Amino acid sequence: MNKRQLRKQLLLARESLSVADLKVKSDRLCQNLKQAPLFQQAQTILAYWSHRQEPDLSLLWAEREVWGLPRTVGQSLCWHVWNPSEPLQKGKYGIFEPDPDAPVLQPQDVDLILVPAVGCDRQGYRLGYGGGYYDRLLSSEGWQDIPTIGIIFDFAWLEQLPVDEWDIPLKGVCSDRQFNLTLEAQRVQLM
Repeated sequence: MNKRQLRKQLLLARESLSVADLKVKSDRLCQNLKQAPLFQQAQTILAYWSHRQEPDLSLLWAEREVWGLPRTVGQSLCWHVWNPSEPLQKGKYGIFEPDPDAPVLQPQDVDLILVPAVGCDRQGYRLGYGGGYYDRLLSSEGWQDIPTIGIIFDFAWLEQLPVDEWDIPLKGVCSDRQFNLTLEAQRVQLM
């Protein structure tokens, strides 16, 4: 199955979740993430505002006063400081974003990136929506060495995804059932 077919299949499965299932799975995912050392040790975390039945991270907002949320600017993501008490506004794709005048975060300010995904595999490769926003970000200078965790529901954690030359594996994947470092991250830790 190619990426387009897989994306369609996984998005249909995600969209079929009831509101109650979405809440239960999202809350479990947040609990798993809170137990992960990568999350516990991070000071500044880039996250996302849930859209299209993505895992809802709002249970985490109380964990710290300052987060980073993206704003779409052209073909790129610009990361802004966001406090959960501050209002958000609808952006280019109907996704809530911080105010454009909020302080901008640079790579050296960031300890962890929570990456939304349609699916992930055991090697840490991610299936996104196809726009390339995160692929461009994660391959950019300064952003390459920041730990990344793919955020998915467990049914979207696959054995292996089709991979393109520009795909960059994530360091970990967190779902409503488990948190695991990817195989590559485990190998690096053993060295």
